Amino acid sequence: MPRGKQKANQKEEKTPEKLEAKLWLAADKLRKNIDAAEYKHIVLGLIFLKYISDSFESLFKKLTEEKGKGTGADPEDPDEYKAENVFFVPCKARWTYLHSRARLPSIGKDVDEAMTAIEKENPVLKGILPKVYARPNLDTTALGGLIDLVGNIALGDEAAKSKDLLGRVYEYFLGEFANAEGKKGGQFYTPQSIVRLMVEMIEPYSGRVYDPCCGSGGMFVASEKFVESHQGNRNNISIYGQESNQTTWRLCKMNLAIRQIDGSQVIWNNEGSFLNDAHKDLKADFILANPPFNDSDWGGELLRKDPRWKYGVPPASNANYAWLQHMIYHLSPKGIMACVLANGSLSSQTNNEGEIRKNMIEDDLVDCIVGLPKQLFYNTGIPACIWFISRKRIGNGDRKRSGEILFIDASEIGYMRDRTHREFTEDDIAKIAGTYHNWRTKGGKYKDIKGFCKSASLEEVRKHNYILTPGRYVGIKEEEDDGVPFEEKMKKLTAELAGQMEEEARLNEEIRRQLAEVGWEVKSEKGKGKSEKGKGTGGELCL
Repeated sequence: MPRGKQKANQKEEKTPEKLEAKLWLAADKLRKNIDAAEYKHIVLGLIFLKYISDSFESLFKKLTEEKGKGTGADPEDPDEYKAENVFFVPCKARWTYLHSRARLPSIGKDVDEAMTAIEKENPVLKGILPKVYARPNLDTTALGGLIDLVGNIALGDEAAKSKDLLGRVYEYFLGEFANAEGKKGGQFYTPQSIVRLMVEMIEPYSGRVYDPCCGSGGMFVASEKFVESHQGNRNNISIYGQESNQTTWRLCKMNLAIRQIDGSQVIWNNEGSFLNDAHKDLKADFILANPPFNDSDWGGELLRKDPRWKYGVPPASNANYAWLQHMIYHLSPKGIMACVLANGSLSSQTNNEGEIRKNMIEDDLVDCIVGLPKQLFYNTGIPACIWFISRKRIGNGDRKRSGEILFIDASEIGYMRDRTHREFTEDDIAKIAGTYHNWRTKGGKYKDIKGFCKSASLEEVRKHNYILTPGRYVGIKEEEDDGVPFEEKMKKLTAELAGQMEEEARLNEEIRRQLAEVGWEVKSEKGKGKSEKGKGTGGELCL
């Protein structure tokens, strides 16, 4: 691909002139003295309320028109909405009612009561919706401004268009709040470009999709989007998840509901997937996860004899290999998984980790390793990697690739979105995913590229003591020969050096002159003691 096209693409991504971005700037101005961690529940709760109200109003209008013709049912009957998989919204919880009261001092109390009323009418939402709008530190004027802002999101009458837009805004705001929260933001949000890359690589067309630490549900949303973008049927995939942080789980449930994704199998318990596995019997076709890096507080001492540790007991001080083995345990006979971990997982030899990695490799589970660049994540600046584990390495439409591992070094790919965060472009994602697919599929036009990708044999991996760092295998990218002879280069470089030395001498002389004017004479160390004081109140500087 021409470089000019890549740069243009990057510029486009750096300066998004999208409705979502404009809405975020407007919402952030209304935040005032509220911390981003608190504010996200206020804003995202309103977006969700607007979504369910829009969906309700669309069906309400249809039922009212049908009733007027004598053919329809009661538009205030909750059962009519349940039949259409639409949340029923009571009168005083509807957006039109709340919007009309946006400038009243009681608006915070009104919104909290609306959330409670919606949960009462829709048991599936019980305990999910935020009731934070009557808190003293939330200025009612700012809340009214937010309601006005959110009220303008769904432009147009088409319900599908409205829902899609609200979903996009919700997703965009999740990312921006994660950015605003910094390290804390990484606990609930995986950057979208990483999620996209993982989904594009494992291609979850149909089957069970599982995330044992699902955060705000980004992996599930991306999987559904993938199916839809490839003209598939979203009903062909079902999602299973678990989250230990209740507030994050609530964000996830709202995120799924706004996308009309069935989240009934996304479970919260505060013990987490290790100590209280909510899907003990699940065998997933696709697993996508970004667990906490190097987690030392995962309850490992209580699980020394757990049946999930087929390849070795993971250390209590680090959960990396506990996560990998937990996911492998839940992987179907034809399943594939993608898991983001810290780079240390690729090379660690301490506390049995090296032995576990060896056993997994020898069992022919490791399909591909992608090394990622720094600064992709909100919660850490350390480089990370993606493990691709597959049980279907001997066919199923792909070529037989037993005894091979693909290494991709993407550590220099991407662009800086801002001073602290890097992102992949669409072209970056296509390049990495395309390399993997060409390597995996029958008749794929794969070839090793020095400095980027290498298909290594099991014997090569053994020689490297089962260390999986991509740089060991792909090597260093070869510099392109510019065709200029060495002698010519040296002439040019020495001429440039001579010019720089002349400029240095000129600047030194100018500094001496300026100092002399204010009464200071510059002498070298060799001349110290022989020089005389300068005129005036100055003296001498020895260099």
